[in-house]
Amino acid sequence: MELVNRTEISEFFLKGFSGYPALEHLLFPLCSTMYLVTLLGNTAIVAVSILDVRLHTPMYFFLGNLSILDICYTSTFVPLMLVHLLSAQKTISFIGCTLQMCLSLSTGSTECLLLAIMAYDRYLAICQPLRYPVLMSPRLCLSLAGTAWVLCFFKSVTETVIAMRLSFCGHHVINHFTCEILAVLKLACSDTSVSEALLLAGAILLLPIPLAFICLSYALILATILSMPSAAGRRKAFSTCSAHLAVVMLFYGTVIFVYMKPKSKEARISDEVFTVLYAVVTPMLNPVIYSLRNKEVKEAARKVWGRSWTSK
Repeated sequence: MELVNRTEISEFFLKGFSGYPALEHLLFPLCSTMYLVTLLGNTAIVAVSILDVRLHTPMYFFLGNLSILDICYTSTFVPLMLVHLLSAQKTISFIGCTLQMCLSLSTGSTECLLLAIMAYDRYLAICQPLRYPVLMSPRLCLSLAGTAWVLCFFKSVTETVIAMRLSFCGHHVINHFTCEILAVLKLACSDTSVSEALLLAGAILLLPIPLAFICLSYALILATILSMPSAAGRRKAFSTCSAHLAVVMLFYGTVIFVYMKPKSKEARISDEVFTVLYAVVTPMLNPVIYSLRNKEVKEAARKVWGRSWTSK
């Protein structure tokens, strides 16, 4: 009987904003524009960080990773969400839902760790400037980024497999616009305690702990900046750190609201709105924030743009 319950569902219906037709018509142009800006902006940062030799540093290596993550994360669900905003048939196959859940969990989790790694990089660069080239070597950069990607991928595969092996007893209407794991677990008619415990452990490891590490890093950075005798040095340090802090506050604030708040059986429209905020708006703002607040990125972009025009 349990096997039948698991296999009788071949597709899910993503309810999303279907109860709010006016909101759907408003969200389609907004989300389309934001997704296009996300793709163009993050692709530009990756291209500039590769093409300009001056940006071949740990900071821009991690920034390039962040941009790739943002492209992958939004691409796991935004294209299908845009189709569903204009369509009455808002279905996704069981396999498609599984893949979407796994990839979005993996990329989102990796971003949590990557933001902490970037804070550690800024701490070493500002607080240990003389030893920075030795401490943050290219090999360590690759190891830190690679470990974050691989660990979060295996963590997400484990969470997804356990969640999708539950019995759903024919329930197939997901009160969300994507196959978000918490929304899928609400459909289960079997024991979800293992999945919930795994998600809670992952949320603690990836949210408050990295955030506390980031806050500690920036507290030490702030103390170092305030003790700098040079006003120009203080301005440069504030400029490179303020962009990262803005991204951290926006990303962690919305994610903690969604994943660390008390569990509710009732689906709330606020959950979906906040998911749009951290899943669509934040990846769009990342390249904007870094390009506007970072003089090196703007100069490198102008140099690469000028070089491409002169070559024509």
